[in-house]
Amino acid sequence: MAHEHPPFTMIRQVTVLQSLQWLVLGMRDLVQLRWISLAHGLVLALVGAVIALIAYDRFWLLAGALSGFLFVAPVLAASLYALSRDLENKQAYGWRTIWTTWSNWQLSHHDKRSNDYWCMVQFGLLLAVAATGWVLTSAALITLLSPIAIHSPLDFLRYVLGAKEGYLFEIWLALGGFMAAPIFASSVVTMPLLLDRRVSLLQAILISWSVVLKNPIPMAIWAAILLVMTLLGLCSLLLGMVAVVPLLGHASWHAYRDLVDTSNLPSRQQDLTLSAVTASH
Repeated sequence: MAHEHPPFTMIRQVTVLQSLQWLVLGMRDLVQLRWISLAHGLVLALVGAVIALIAYDRFWLLAGALSGFLFVAPVLAASLYALSRDLENKQAYGWRTIWTTWSNWQLSHHDKRSNDYWCMVQFGLLLAVAATGWVLTSAALITLLSPIAIHSPLDFLRYVLGAKEGYLFEIWLALGGFMAAPIFASSVVTMPLLLDRRVSLLQAILISWSVVLKNPIPMAIWAAILLVMTLLGLCSLLLGMVAVVPLLGHASWHAYRDLVDTSNLPSRQQDLTLSAVTASH
């Protein structure tokens, strides 16, 4: 079992522009997986479209809801990490990989009463709470400080982004960045690590923070790439999300593999295989 406080030496230092290599590898996986991968982006684009329809005349809510996507994206991409892992290990991949990732995760735990059993669920709930907090904060900020009610994207552009008086948009961005920074640091490699290795949620989060502390500039660049590409996907009427989501998901797996030396951490995939064989007898 890994130490409760993982050693800083297990974190690798990467070059400033290593994130570009992650994108190249992510694109390679996307091209090889094709529709199996693109289906993830399609599903999330459809969910975004439903959110947009519900909040069509409440853009003060829509802005927070869509930007809150960044908070929960690491969990939603779990099966993309699994697909990239199968490609890396030259294992069979397909729709079964996706089904196994989302339905059989509990087989990789020996003690269902342990904290480790619920680590992925706990992390998902934490990110969901953070996203909800941002949605409410964003909506409250725009509602309270905007000179008029914001009902449409045009209203947002005119009275928030292009406001001649006050600093509503700057405050909104600064507050979003303030809330997003610790979430990013806590999640940059956490979900791939939980999926791949037998570690607790606390260990995974500590490792994720160590990654950021040891690679501050590369991680800042990586965060900027994630933000810009996600915004491009959102601003393309969500059509771009079909490709952006799987690309960033696969790239995030390769980021995790470059940043963390997992040689001393027990594999969760081996436990899953053994548990599945035991369950079948």
